Amino acid sequence: MPGSIQSIERAAAVLRLLGSTDRPLGLGEIADALDLPRPTAHGIVRTLREAGFVDQDVESTRYVLGRGLRELDRGGWDPHDLRAHAMNWADSLAGSTGQAVQLGVVADRAVRLVHHVFRPDGSPQRIRTGECQPLHATALGKCLLAFAPVASPPVRDLDLHAWTGRTCATVAALEAHLGVARRRGWASDVGEYRSGEGSAAAPLRAGGGVVVGALAVVGPVEDLFGIGGELRAGTAGQLLAAAREISQSLVVAR
Repeated sequence: MPGSIQSIERAAAVLRLLGSTDRPLGLGEIADALDLPRPTAHGIVRTLREAGFVDQDVESTRYVLGRGLRELDRGGWDPHDLRAHAMNWADSLAGSTGQAVQLGVVADRAVRLVHHVFRPDGSPQRIRTGECQPLHATALGKCLLAFAPVASPPVRDLDLHAWTGRTCATVAALEAHLGVARRRGWASDVGEYRSGEGSAAAPLRAGGGVVVGALAVVGPVEDLFGIGGELRAGTAGQLLAAAREISQSLVVAR
């Protein structure tokens, strides 16, 4: 049997130490308390800070437990923070594609919209932020099922309601769609939730590659998809580029 990993044990010890006191600790205190060489303690604390598990006071340079620990049940990201990091890129994506843009996260057995940018054509629209949509019938939901399988419920446990004649209403059909999504890097909905409306979504990844949300373009099926139900190449490139930029901002922020 392989033994325990010393670096992980030491990182856990640092977190327990910081959690055992109500005051910030200096690097020397951490090193002395855990009998670690100062450079080793510094490397561990720096890595934990980059992961969001430790915060450092700018003035005192002392350390406390980070907010990321309290948000582990959401992948380490609060939806409001996720929205803040995505807003500029979402606005730009709506402008370049001429379509609506939505940002979603897993919420129990649904996908909850945490940001919505209107289609920039001046047509009547209503804000959908806060709305919950089915995981199996939307691009956002299928993207999260495909790329965040631990955070989302098992496909067999979903209520595969047929919203339209195109909805993936069986486990086999949905699994096939998810397999395609994983191979190409994005998921699609060609009129599966609302007739005539389609969407395509790409995953948003934070530090370590963990998927914490999905970004989608939403619009008329004929505007998004060409012959054979293929997403138009320009739209696919813009969507993936925006998702990469948002993901990079999430990594840098931690």
